[in-house]
Amino acid sequence: MPNSILEVDVAIIGGGGAGIPAAIEVARVGGKAVVLEQADSCGGTAAISGGGCCIVGTPLQKTQGIEDTPDLAFEDWVKWGQGAADEVWARFYLEHTLHDLYHWAESCGAKWVDMKFQEGNRVLRWHRPDNNGLGLMTALIKTAESLPNIKILMSTTAGQLLIQDGRVCGVTATNNKNETIEIHSKTVVVATGGFNSNLDMVLEHRPEFKKSKVMEGSGFGAKGTGHKMIRELGGYFTHMDHIWFYVYATPDYRDPQGRRGLVFRLTPGYIWFNQQGRRFHNESLTGGASATPALLRQNPPHAWAILDTLMTAKMEVADPYYRDGDKVRKDKVQELLDGSPYIKKANTLAELARKIEVDMESFLATIERYNKAFDDGLEREPEFGKSLKQSKKFDTPPYYAIQLFPLARKNFGGVKTDLRCRVLNKYFDPIPGLYAAGEVAGMAGGHINGKAGLEGTMLGPSIFSGRVAGAWAAQEAGFGPGFVGKPNRS
Repeated sequence: MPNSILEVDVAIIGGGGAGIPAAIEVARVGGKAVVLEQADSCGGTAAISGGGCCIVGTPLQKTQGIEDTPDLAFEDWVKWGQGAADEVWARFYLEHTLHDLYHWAESCGAKWVDMKFQEGNRVLRWHRPDNNGLGLMTALIKTAESLPNIKILMSTTAGQLLIQDGRVCGVTATNNKNETIEIHSKTVVVATGGFNSNLDMVLEHRPEFKKSKVMEGSGFGAKGTGHKMIRELGGYFTHMDHIWFYVYATPDYRDPQGRRGLVFRLTPGYIWFNQQGRRFHNESLTGGASATPALLRQNPPHAWAILDTLMTAKMEVADPYYRDGDKVRKDKVQELLDGSPYIKKANTLAELARKIEVDMESFLATIERYNKAFDDGLEREPEFGKSLKQSKKFDTPPYYAIQLFPLARKNFGGVKTDLRCRVLNKYFDPIPGLYAAGEVAGMAGGHINGKAGLEGTMLGPSIFSGRVAGAWAAQEAGFGPGFVGKPNRS
């Protein structure tokens, strides 16, 4: 027998980028929602992300003279997805980004502050919120907390979906006091995220990585638990091998299992070397479609990111241990630089080359050529054409070499849903009462991105699909008209 029974209209499993927007939608049309979050705080993977969303036709674009339309963005999206994108969902998302993501997030207290170029886009579309993913999720969580008919249960892990008369009608859960709760609801939204913090599951779908080191790189709760729950009810999964890997990450030496990786950012001056002591890539292109294949072509498939002391000044690490709320903990970042066995430190470049065991002559000659580009006043270094605008010479010891390995970051495949986010079975019929949004559904629909993403096409669709799922789950529970967005069409 459960310790307690909770009666709600919509149960939402997961308090991250999809779950919180789903709860807001339910509450705003008068439904009673409960959010189950296994961590001790909400935010999930979204809160440790860069926060960028691919958005089209915004005031921020217009201030920079950028004329962008859903038609243009759709062309870029489909081309970048290499024929595997869900074009119906991509179109649905792109037409709704202006009103139902950009302005909606602002109405929840988020601020869009700037844009950044991302590979595959003809114009700037990657919109960054103030204080990255943490800032965006903090605004959404505060909005959810302000609505009286949302109950958020932290440190509470979902168990099994409940079925009655062929319908999903709730879920079991256990809290950190080992008390069992049975939640009775009219509908359930699964927003549990991906499985990139479950290395066994990553290797199951990408077995070629078994022969080299790959790291877990998502939120701590991204273990694939929602996938298991949905699979047990006959949900249909698609494109599961489409996993987006990043390579600007180093192992977390504090992880007792040795599986977790740390994404680090804001080090544009660094250059990367393979184990033969050669540069192999324009390091300003860090995306999963450029940097990742470049690193994977190296033998062995890892690299060393070289920095001098001044280049580490703004470095931030996308992990809660290295932050204090919205502030970067410089002391913790320095602790990583000084303490990780995957990071070498030396007072001279020659000593650094010895420590990382690369070809000394090639290594030193490469850095000398790179430094000379600054002496010659060049805008780009000649070897790979990297812009030197945000970079500097290597001239301030101590020098650091940070070892990079591929990091599983985002799932581009997942459970197939229709445009109402209803979970579909193998016959492509909806499973009554069951909805899915965010990364468990490949960000939206099952595979909205295809084989590659334009960036901002993960968090953006997760938030949007969360809204869609919440609105339709509420409607099926007897509240509101379902999702009524405002498309941006000319």
